Amino acid sequence: MVNMDTELHIRRAVHPTERIVTGRLVRLLEGYAREVRVGQPVLVAVLTAAGVVGLLLRVVRALLSSGGGGARRSFKELKKGPEFLVTPVRVRDAADRLVEVELHGHLPQSALHPGDHVQLTLRPQRDADLPPRIERIVNLTTGQLLTPRTATIWSHLGPALLLQAVLGVLLVAGVAACSALG
Repeated sequence: MVNMDTELHIRRAVHPTERIVTGRLVRLLEGYAREVRVGQPVLVAVLTAAGVVGLLLRVVRALLSSGGGGARRSFKELKKGPEFLVTPVRVRDAADRLVEVELHGHLPQSALHPGDHVQLTLRPQRDADLPPRIERIVNLTTGQLLTPRTATIWSHLGPALLLQAVLGVLLVAGVAACSALG
């Protein structure tokens, strides 16, 4: 027979409010993908500026009658944004609280193990319901400094498109300056 007066003391994970948390790594939970949102105004500005150079390049290709350019991604594909790995992490802090934080991006598999003594530098997320995000990890057990890297809007758009956009802005600015002087 079960005694109903017995209280279960289950410790729930809390979201820390401190910027730096030091403690023991308890567990890395199963990761999942989250998408970076790409703002439409940013995307339209980059694509418009890149379109100026793209149009100029198409004219030059037509004059030289060389083959077509590389594959282009659609507006819909660019607007979708990149995905990055989110791994919930549980740490037992110095006050013996179980705290939950999120690791965004990838780290080497051998970088963290349960039981490691870690110091985490945290940043709150835009959504207050989400646990803070790890900016930097100092694994005090191994002496490693770890910085997780995630995809950004700029890495998603790619260096070729961004270079083309910069050239487009310079070209439009140059034409505007010449017409203002002439």
